[in-house]
Amino acid sequence: DINEFYGQTECNLVVGNCASLFAPRPGSAGRPVPGHDVAAIGEDGNPLPAGEAGELAILRPDPSMFLEYWKQPDATREKFTRDWFRTGDVGTVDEDGYIHFMARNDDVITSSGYRIGPSEIEDCLASHPAISLAGVVGVADALRTEVVTAFVVRGDGGGADEGISEGLRARVRERIGAHAVPRSIHFLESLPLTATGKVMRRKLRELVRV
Repeated sequence: DINEFYGQTECNLVVGNCASLFAPRPGSAGRPVPGHDVAAIGEDGNPLPAGEAGELAILRPDPSMFLEYWKQPDATREKFTRDWFRTGDVGTVDEDGYIHFMARNDDVITSSGYRIGPSEIEDCLASHPAISLAGVVGVADALRTEVVTAFVVRGDGGGADEGISEGLRARVRERIGAHAVPRSIHFLESLPLTATGKVMRRKLRELVRV
């Protein structure tokens, strides 16, 4: 069993799995580690009902929380709503207390009233046998606020293929839902990655704007 954990530099190891105590739940980072209070909160700073997406936050005082950003009191204050430390990550807490990470706040796609995390769509696309890597972003749209836009790299190095595109859309529709289906799919030779291999979604958004 793989025991994942979640945290940030400012407050680390606050959520985790422990297979010897409880069964890990697929798609979840686990439950709050004893001694930490973690919730998904709304813009008003109040915890949201189970299953509702909000910003993941940690209640102070907390044994692993930072004291402050060095000589940056304004930046420190901006990270808190009352006693909730705002992580900048969007996620949900289910009815059993499992934390489900969705995306960084800046990466969440708002489309037709849905808040969509790109990671789940990327994993779905990349699991297609023809695709080796995928990146997903939201592109501004007058009607839907944003539309889901995908960038993929084929495993065989090939280019655009309408048959593969339709297969990818069907895959997302079946495994996630119609609201998450990419409106457009771009085939690239490679995707911009960080030094640790994460897709640089900011760079993908720049490609669409160009």
